[in-house]
Amino acid sequence: MSEVRNWPRIAVVGAGAVGGYFGGTLARAGAPIVFIGRKHFVDAVSSRGLVLDKSEGQHRIAGTATTDMSAVSDCSLILFCVKAHATSATAAQMAPFVRPDATVVCLQNGVDNAERVRAATNVLSLPAVVYVAVSAPEPGRVKHLARGDLIIGPPSEKTTEVANVFDRAGISCRISENIEGELWVKLLCNCALNAISALGRVRYGEIMRDENAKKLMEDVVDEVLAVARAAGIVLPGVRDRKSGIAAAMEIATQMADAFSSTAQDLNRQRGTEIDALNGYIVRRGAEVGVPVPVNNALFTLVKLAERSGAMFDVSDRRSRLRPP
Repeated sequence: MSEVRNWPRIAVVGAGAVGGYFGGTLARAGAPIVFIGRKHFVDAVSSRGLVLDKSEGQHRIAGTATTDMSAVSDCSLILFCVKAHATSATAAQMAPFVRPDATVVCLQNGVDNAERVRAATNVLSLPAVVYVAVSAPEPGRVKHLARGDLIIGPPSEKTTEVANVFDRAGISCRISENIEGELWVKLLCNCALNAISALGRVRYGEIMRDENAKKLMEDVVDEVLAVARAAGIVLPGVRDRKSGIAAAMEIATQMADAFSSTAQDLNRQRGTEIDALNGYIVRRGAEVGVPVPVNNALFTLVKLAERSGAMFDVSDRRSRLRPP
């Protein structure tokens, strides 16, 4: 990856909705991509390519897909896209094969994934803040609803090279001097929206139109900011409840027609990332002596829904969604 005009060979580890979107977009631009994912994804991509549904139309992208983690061995750039709860185990599985000069970019929810990948692999791992609304309605098909931009950091020559790769594919990628704070801004938005969308079985746009839901969001934001202050974290552009709510509402507006990833996971009876979201605030709150009862309640309810296998059908809600 010495010069941006020469594409690096790229692996997408944990290819699904997010990995499929960013990997597929890079592949459309000409980058050599290998998707590493579950068998049903691999079988679909191998037989008919990756289908990327965007507002301007549907794109079918030819790509190499495998379940074999050793495929990372000849890749200098790895997009790490597994769910946060699988970070350590997947990184350990990847460790024997990853090149010592490889760069891993963690396209995940949560704030500490890069640290855990670095600990397991001993290679450069960059945190990334991902703003995209996507879903995987069927294996090998990615539905894009909104946004699709990244923030990475901290600034360095390598970070600039990685940003240039994304930019070349038309993916907006900003480099931040305060990547920890940017990760916490995304965490704040996730804590304020994800569990409510999942437990309320609603899209983000419906949350915005409900006064009780907005009050619940305010309480979540207050607690996240209190923990951040106690932990010495500075959130760019977020100073108080008003600006914190504004940040979450901006996301909800941009992605009004989307269900949260937590809602999608519950719908598919998969483990959610709630431990890395509201659950993370619960743990950090305990560490710094800040009570977070609302985050704890949301965390507890999502965990109960996970264990009970609570299911709901999100497929028929579009016709009942009022315009924002």
